[in-house]
Amino acid sequence: MSTFKITFAGGAQIPTGSNFLIEFGGKKILIDCGLVQGEKYSIPMNAAPFTYDTKSIDALFVTHAHLDHVGRIPKLVKDGFRGRIISTAPTRDIGELVMLDSQGVLALEAKYHNTTPIYEEKDVLQAVSLWKEIVEYEKPFIFKTNDSDAEFIFHDAGHILGSSIIEIRYKDKKIAFTGDLGNTPSPLLPDTTLVKGLDYLFVESVYGDRNHKDKDNRVELLKEAVIKVINRGGSVLIPSFSVERTQEMLQVFNELTEHNKIPKVPIYLDSPLGIKVTDVYKKYDSWFKPEVDRQIKAGDDIFSFPGLIKTSSSDESREINNDHRPKIIIAGSGMSNGGRILYHEVKYLPDAKSGIVIVGYQAAQTLGRRLVDEAKELFIHGQKVIVNAEVFNIRGFSAHKDSDNLIKFVAASKDTLKKVFVILGEPKSSYFMGQRIIEELDIKAKVPEKDEVIEID
Repeated sequence: MSTFKITFAGGAQIPTGSNFLIEFGGKKILIDCGLVQGEKYSIPMNAAPFTYDTKSIDALFVTHAHLDHVGRIPKLVKDGFRGRIISTAPTRDIGELVMLDSQGVLALEAKYHNTTPIYEEKDVLQAVSLWKEIVEYEKPFIFKTNDSDAEFIFHDAGHILGSSIIEIRYKDKKIAFTGDLGNTPSPLLPDTTLVKGLDYLFVESVYGDRNHKDKDNRVELLKEAVIKVINRGGSVLIPSFSVERTQEMLQVFNELTEHNKIPKVPIYLDSPLGIKVTDVYKKYDSWFKPEVDRQIKAGDDIFSFPGLIKTSSSDESREINNDHRPKIIIAGSGMSNGGRILYHEVKYLPDAKSGIVIVGYQAAQTLGRRLVDEAKELFIHGQKVIVNAEVFNIRGFSAHKDSDNLIKFVAASKDTLKKVFVILGEPKSSYFMGQRIIEELDIKAKVPEKDEVIEID
C-alpha cells in the first residue's frame, strides 16, 4: 500500500492556481487552494468544479497568502469544505484581506461578463471562521491519521511575510511542498530555510529557466529610472503586488527619500489592499530579518516617509490624475491585469515623458507581460492605448528564486532525495529546471500534468 497518494489538482505546468491533494493514513488534506491568474481562460477555470469531493477534505494547509495560493478557498467552502485551515499567523491575517479584496474584484468581473460570482463575502467569512489553527516555524504540528501521527514542519520560505515550505513527516517518509521560494537575500525577510533529509520534493519553478540579471543593483536601477523620468517632467508608474512588493517599494523609497537620492516629488500609494497589508506587516515586524527589526526598534518607520500619500478611497485615487506635477504612483495590480494601475496606465502610457517600472513577475497573457514584450498598443477597459512611455523592466525585485538558486535549494537534500516534482511554473520553465536537476544533481525529476495522480510507496 502506498504511503502517499498525490493529485496535482492545480499548479501543474502553470505558475498559479496552487492546489495539491494528498491522501495518507485514511485522511485527505490539501496544500493551498489558489486562483489561476493571468491565463486567457482563467475565469472559467476558477469557476469550474473542483475535481475532488470538497466535503471529504479533512484539512487545508496554506503555504502563504498570495491570491494564487488562497484565492479559491472561499469557493472550496461554498462547495462544502468544513475542515481545518492551518498556516502561520501572518498568512492567516493577510489571507483574510486578500480573499475579501478578491471577492470584490471577482464580483465586478462576473458583472462585466454577465456570469455568477464564484463566491460571495459570506463564503470568505466562513473560510476565516475555519482558519483557527496557527503554527510557528520549526515547531512540529501534530496531525492525527487513522494509523499513526504525522508531523507538519513549517520552514521559512523567505517569499512573503509568513510564507512557508511545508514538510510532512509520516512513518519513514519526508516530503515537502515549497509553495513559492523567496529571492534571498530579501530586503525585509530572513533567508529561505534550506531543508535537508527529504525523500521527495515538490518545488516551484516560476524562474526555473532563467536568472535575475540585476538583483545586486536593483535599487540603483530603480533610482536611475525615477530620476530620468522625473527630470524630464514625467510621472513614474509602478504596478505592484499588494503583498510584499508594495512593502519592499515603501522600504526602498523610505531609504531614497531620507537620504535625498531622488528628487522630492509626491509618492502615491494607490492601493487599499496594499495599505491594509502594510499594517499587517507592521504588526509582525519581529518576523523581519534582524537588521530590519533593529532599524524599526531604533525608531525608523520603514514604511512611511515625507511625500508619501496613501489613497484609500476611489475619490482620492481619481484626484491623483488632477495632480499635474511629476510624481510616483505605486498601485495594484502587479501584472496590470486589474486594479487601479489600469486607470493610471490609460493616462500616462501615451506620455513619452513618463515611465513605467516593472518590478515583478508578469504571467503569460497579462497586460504586464505585453508591456515587458514591448507592445506599442494595448487595450485597457476597451480603450486603445498607445505606449509612448518608457518601460523599465527591473527583474531583480522578483520575490522568487531564480534558476541557479532553485538548484541550490534542491541540492540541500541531494543525498536523500529519491525524486523531485517540478511544479508552479510555465511548461518551458518547469521542463528546463527538471532537466537541470537530472543532469546537474543526478536526481530523478518529473514535471506532472494537471490532475495527474502519483503514489509514493
